[in-house]
Amino acid sequence: MKSRSVGTKFTIDGVEVGSLTSIGGVEATSETVDVTDLGNADGYKEFVGGFKDGGEVALDGYMDGDNEGQEKMSEAFEDQELHDCAIIFPNAIGKTWNFKGIVTKHHAGGAEVSGALKFASSVKISGKPKLAASTAAAAQTTGQNQEG
Repeated sequence: MKSRSVGTKFTIDGVEVGSLTSIGGVEATSETVDVTDLGNADGYKEFVGGFKDGGEVALDGYMDGDNEGQEKMSEAFEDQELHDCAIIFPNAIGKTWNFKGIVTKHHAGGAEVSGALKFASSVKISGKPKLAASTAAAAQTTGQNQEG
């Protein structure tokens, strides 16, 4: 099923980061390793797959001085440790990205005339991100299976 993006959430150590207007997606990439040897007869390079990189997730929104999640992002930027992160999609999608991440950017308070105060942060994914069924979606499916 397809869905609007409204209702998508980002959490760090189980705490929701609020007032977000944009959550970047997981954009994994893969390196290649050149294995072309001198016996190559057709003149084209040969490659094998190398290491994969989970990418970096960008967050943008409005600064909210009362939001515990935004405060947690600031703390995580300072400690430079791995944290449990998740992108939780709406129930219609029923999926969640789970990954370990390091906060690599934290910006709060960008001000403009006639504008709201801004918040921005980025999280570098460490290791393999996992796309799994959301807890709420799984509970909904279980309930439907018991009824039917």
